[in-house]
Amino acid sequence: LCTPCLQECLKPKKPVCGVCRSTLAPGSRALDLEKQIETTETTCNGCNKKMYLSKMRSHAASCSKYQSYIMEGVKAVTKEPLHSTRSFPNRFTFPCPYCSERNLDQEGLVEHCKALHSMDAKQVVCPICASMPWGDPNYRSANFMEHLQRRHRFSYDTFVVAFLSLLQDYDADEDDMMAQVLMRSLRDK
Repeated sequence: LCTPCLQECLKPKKPVCGVCRSTLAPGSRALDLEKQIETTETTCNGCNKKMYLSKMRSHAASCSKYQSYIMEGVKAVTKEPLHSTRSFPNRFTFPCPYCSERNLDQEGLVEHCKALHSMDAKQVVCPICASMPWGDPNYRSANFMEHLQRRHRFSYDTFVVAFLSLLQDYDADEDDMMAQVLMRSLRDK
């Protein structure tokens, strides 16, 4: 993951990897991943030189053919301006549907509701579900506390966070996303 994606994955109280859902601990090294990067060979898309993944970033910074290759991809992606992120719902923090406390991540919302609203029988709209593309912002759960416990044990926000910062919309093209990932990874040294 690139730095902005990883930073988003570290925000919740119990951070998890946005790709494999393993628990993350800031500052701990992924030795198995480092070994894989040191031993996996790749080819530069610009000059076709073979090298290990661990050397690709420094090579890409100095390879003019690779930089031309990337710029061609950027030109193809930037023909249309990127959508404003303000036009898409926030899928990282949620308000409490009972008391409207704001900026709760998914786990924080579950804990908040268990602590303060476990006996409230009022039918409410789940803010987590309502923020998702498939969610119905008008559906009122008959038992919101049970819904939270059953439906939101799995954290959608941390699972898709790596893609949201890149896609800004679920309809983005995969090639566009990959070009953006490459450009960001080159800038994050």
